[in-house]
Amino acid sequence: MKTLIFSLLLLAVLWGCGNKPGTDAKAPGGDIAAGKAIAENSCHACHGLDGKGVAPAIPHLANQRAGYLVASLHEYKDGKRPHAALKDMAAKLSDADMHNIAAYYSSQPPAKSAAPGDVKHSSPYERGKQLSSRCIKCHSEDGNSTSAGIPTLAGQQPHYLVAAIREYHQGERTTESMRSMMRDASDLDFENLAFYFSIQTPVQRSTPTRGDAAAGEPATAMCGGCHGANGVSADAATPSLAGQDFTYLVKSIKGYRSSRKNWGMQRYVAGLSDADVDNIAAFYARQMPKAGDQIITSTQELADKCNRCHDQADNSSVVAPKMRGQDKDYLVMALRSYRDGKRDSPTMHKMSFPYSNAMIESLASWYSGQDPK
Repeated sequence: MKTLIFSLLLLAVLWGCGNKPGTDAKAPGGDIAAGKAIAENSCHACHGLDGKGVAPAIPHLANQRAGYLVASLHEYKDGKRPHAALKDMAAKLSDADMHNIAAYYSSQPPAKSAAPGDVKHSSPYERGKQLSSRCIKCHSEDGNSTSAGIPTLAGQQPHYLVAAIREYHQGERTTESMRSMMRDASDLDFENLAFYFSIQTPVQRSTPTRGDAAAGEPATAMCGGCHGANGVSADAATPSLAGQDFTYLVKSIKGYRSSRKNWGMQRYVAGLSDADVDNIAAFYARQMPKAGDQIITSTQELADKCNRCHDQADNSSVVAPKMRGQDKDYLVMALRSYRDGKRDSPTMHKMSFPYSNAMIESLASWYSGQDPK
């Protein structure tokens, strides 16, 4: 899994710079008075005349960088952002109007969100470690089980772990102890738990006494397309098989003949004999597991990476938005939109794709609780 470094695409075309309170009425790139008139007519109902969003999930515009505000309005006008009302409003604005609105709101004093009082700035890793106490009996504290038939979770791909835990929780996988263990867990709990185990370093399980690894290797040619070379997956949603428990691998592969659902796996497994399954499992069990790349484990560290773009001093070359003190719900919505490809930014999508909802919630909570600059 690639190192989680979150940053914003710097647009190729740059617009006017932001303005501080007390600057001249004619700000670089825009007219503050003209911008105020437009804000009074079109923007204040949602963003307030002071630039503070009037409800959750509405962003604060006060003291935001003018270049970013103009870029955002252009994205609405060009259909790159999906908000219907803003798309309609932006379509009626000229370039001069956009610069005037940006000049006005960027000149307002910063607006700070009232951060929720129940927010605890613990990282997904810390919460996942707490939840892992439920798993220690079978999977060991670090996710390296020593019991036959019990899979290793350490270093496993996080999106896959979330999907697997959810399948147990919903009864799609029939191990009753797993279902009861996670009965009261939420989706965020699943993500935190998966994140914690994905961080741990996997160790190779005991050498299997059954199966022919040499005969199993050529049979894994098709498997490698999804599960990676020698069973080390490079896809957050596809499990790594290298070094996994032999008994568990056999049981899982055969499970696609009956209860487990995955059309591709079901089709492939249907043509395998029991001896083929043993050989494939023996090959993968003998491979050396590989830990994922270093992953940030605290919200503060994650925010430090974001600040490389979002916490720069104001100047005409900075169009990444300020995030400190921003509305939490808006930050969550925006980050999910980039991750899910609903906002048109290939770089932001690539950067944020590995982020779980738990990570986004944690990061948004941290920023909303900071003093705006």
